[in-house]
Amino acid sequence: MSVTVTVDTSDPTPPYEQIRKQITDAIEAGAFEVGAPLPSVRQLAKDLGIATGTVARAYRELEHTGMIESRRGQGTKVRAAARPTADLLAEKARAYIDAARLLGVDDDAILAAVRATL
Repeated sequence: MSVTVTVDTSDPTPPYEQIRKQITDAIEAGAFEVGAPLPSVRQLAKDLGIATGTVARAYRELEHTGMIESRRGQGTKVRAAARPTADLLAEKARAYIDAARLLGVDDDAILAAVRATL
């Protein structure tokens, strides 16, 4: 696996969700090719020092969304191709805008924050 998956125990996000998100983000960013192998549930759990059930849950959710597929005897592999960068960027922008609006920030301030960050 060319991407390092970590679990932050101080993060309130459940560990399975942290794993799912990191692998999803890596696939969408093109860090994995279709068919690339992922570590086994047991190996990733051992590497992270967590229960196998936690990794299994993350993998089940990734399988449910079509990102990966697991086959007995063949392991777990990436199934989905990376999304085009423009699509991924638009999704991330929408998430940022939604989060800012929940904080009560108006559109001009959102845009100013983005421009200031560039």
